[in-house]
Amino acid sequence: MRPLRYAINVTLDGCVHHEAGVAPDEELMQFWTAEMQRADAVVYGRTTYEMMQSAWRRPASGVWPDWMESWEHPFADALDRIPKHVVSSTLDSVDWNAELVRGDLGEAVRALKAQPGEGLSVGGVTLPLALAEWGLIDEYTFVVHPVIAGHGPRLLDGLSERMRLELVERREFGSGAVANTYRTDRSA
Repeated sequence: MRPLRYAINVTLDGCVHHEAGVAPDEELMQFWTAEMQRADAVVYGRTTYEMMQSAWRRPASGVWPDWMESWEHPFADALDRIPKHVVSSTLDSVDWNAELVRGDLGEAVRALKAQPGEGLSVGGVTLPLALAEWGLIDEYTFVVHPVIAGHGPRLLDGLSERMRLELVERREFGSGAVANTYRTDRSA
């Protein structure tokens, strides 16, 4: 069974909004590229899919935009190539190496996890909350940035029950960010 991994940037006060001042530098982008390369596929909700597509999809010209640093290209390449499963009740179709997930979400994600491979990655805010509620996320990586946002969506805000996690890896970055990776503690 493939593990489902949730990895996200987060501020010290728990904000997970992509505009909260936690843009990765070159070292962190290498980390995120390696995380993307560990996955066989990603699972996104509509909002995250559209946000990632607008930022990271290779243009029709085949040339990355001028605003993108060369050290961002490996991440963009990895994300551009990876299969995407998009959870949406409002989209009629998707492209960018993607397919829509319809019907019972829990059942659909269990079926994806049951396929052979190295793992699945889930991104976003709302979708991971639902998957965490159902106990479907096996591993969490929180890259905690030395920033206090003061506002914005919070990490797993609204989780109905306390969740016990086991720290399995910790990595510090030159920027002061710290990546903590946890596995779900199913013994409790």
